Amino acid sequence: ETFSNASRASMAASGSGAGSHERRNWLVHILYVRREHDACLAVIEEALAEARGLAEYPLYVKALILRQRGAVAESLTLFQAAACLNPQNVCNLKQVGRSLYLLGRHRAALEVYDELLRLSERDWEVWHNRGLCRVYLKQYDEAIEDLMRAKSLERHDATFLQLGAIHALRDNFRAAAEMYLEALEHSPGSAELLTAAGLAYLRLGENDKALELLDASLARDPTDPRTVLAAGSLIQDKPDPDGALLSYRVAAVWAPNSAPLWSNIGMCFYRKERYVAAIACLKRAFFLDPFAWIISFNLGLVHLCTGQAPRDRADLGYISASDVSLTSVPGAISARATRSRADGSDSARRRSAPSGLPIVSDHDFMATH
Repeated sequence: ETFSNASRASMAASGSGAGSHERRNWLVHILYVRREHDACLAVIEEALAEARGLAEYPLYVKALILRQRGAVAESLTLFQAAACLNPQNVCNLKQVGRSLYLLGRHRAALEVYDELLRLSERDWEVWHNRGLCRVYLKQYDEAIEDLMRAKSLERHDATFLQLGAIHALRDNFRAAAEMYLEALEHSPGSAELLTAAGLAYLRLGENDKALELLDASLARDPTDPRTVLAAGSLIQDKPDPDGALLSYRVAAVWAPNSAPLWSNIGMCFYRKERYVAAIACLKRAFFLDPFAWIISFNLGLVHLCTGQAPRDRADLGYISASDVSLTSVPGAISARATRSRADGSDSARRRSAPSGLPIVSDHDFMATH
């Protein structure tokens, strides 16, 4: 949730002397923070029955529990009821905005956050969530302004990550990388920030800097599949298929259904000229994500190498049917991948890349999953 236990505790204690149902607030709070939700709901129902439904804090906590269980629409109704009972409580309005945001009603959520700014103008969370709504409305300039305002009030990793994501969405990877590096100045141990910065430099083509950041992230969280996959793709691009396969072995444990992972594993076997294993891995990747053109491209390339021309035409024909322009996908084919790599004999290399076809890197595909 987007608020602290202290906020809930203060709400629980705020009306403790007015009636018997309000004296249950402390019990509701304790059961909630212990995550004993069924027992908490039982106490809440008793409190609401005594108060004839007019108990602010029980309504508030019941809404939180329902939202965590996926009943977002029902939680919105309860948060709105709590806000009607106490319209000056910013916690109620924040949760109304949050539920509207989760329901995809971003304009309505934006109106709630505008009202919140009149009550609490220097609340970083309000500015942050207001910026998130503007992102979904594709108001990117306004979203950056709101998030920068949130950053000026309090420095939180989430705000920096959102700012970087907006810059990346607009293909401004340099600005995204700078934003992540600024965040790392006050949060140097964040694996998520290190990974985000590494991916930004990967998109910029600065592979050495990207690998440095990704290695630092792996030192803090060696099981993050996205980081392992990114680092493995760089090792694979050296080319070092054996080293990349060691990295992918870790990622496969935590993300066994990742299409980019199996595509990269397949291309490692392709470099080792183990074509049967490569086809098996690429077919699994295709099964997991049949609309990813790069998987069809790689599968067609392997079939072409093995002399299976009919299968090759089917795979590469799928790309044409999908109306994909290879030259229009920025960063999908890295500079190294488009060059012939002489890591074996000339004859072996001609077999690996017949007719001058490039070996496609999955950097872009990986970064967007």
